[in-house]
Amino acid sequence: MKSLFIAGNWKCNKTMVEARDWLAAFKHQGNLPVNAILVLCVPYTLLNVLKAELPVALGAQNVSPFPDGAYTGEVSAKMIKELADWVIIGHSERRKYFGETDEVLKEKVMRAKEVGLKIIYCVSDEKTVIPHDVDIVAYEPVWAIGTGKTDTPENANHVIEMIKKQWRVTTIIYGGSVTAENVASFMREPSIDGVLPGGASLNPETFFQLIIHASS
Repeated sequence: MKSLFIAGNWKCNKTMVEARDWLAAFKHQGNLPVNAILVLCVPYTLLNVLKAELPVALGAQNVSPFPDGAYTGEVSAKMIKELADWVIIGHSERRKYFGETDEVLKEKVMRAKEVGLKIIYCVSDEKTVIPHDVDIVAYEPVWAIGTGKTDTPENANHVIEMIKKQWRVTTIIYGGSVTAENVASFMREPSIDGVLPGGASLNPETFFQLIIHASS
């Protein structure tokens, strides 16, 4: 049984009340598998709400490319490190809607590593530049994000094999409309080391079932 990495991404969802309700329901689902590293990446406003009681590791969804200082509206890596162990960098939605370039993302990686944050770095294909020192790479075909359409497990495995070969990355997960129903088919592929579910992580029961199906 291979070790898996599963990171839920809530994106821009949930109030504090909703997050507490999710947490209570998730904790009542049962025992989590021991062969999986589990992370939940949530909006900044919910990091402190979930930190004390979340039974999996906590991650942020973004980080400033700047250190502390006169950068109004930004959240620095040092601030995130007080509350979380992981951070997503380079998600396709950040690239698309906020114009984040490879150079900006490289700065974010540097800021995160300076304070000891572990990084989930998202790429759309084997041609996407991957900075040094990222911990996990997530392959997410742009057309599959939030569309309900998934890559085939076989093609995802092929792309991930190419990324590993070209960039010498050890651990790569798949993201793109992953569900509790299709996750096992991805996990059967030899080069896919886990998944990055978005919508499927918003419901505590569904997320738990996804984890169980992935780990079986």
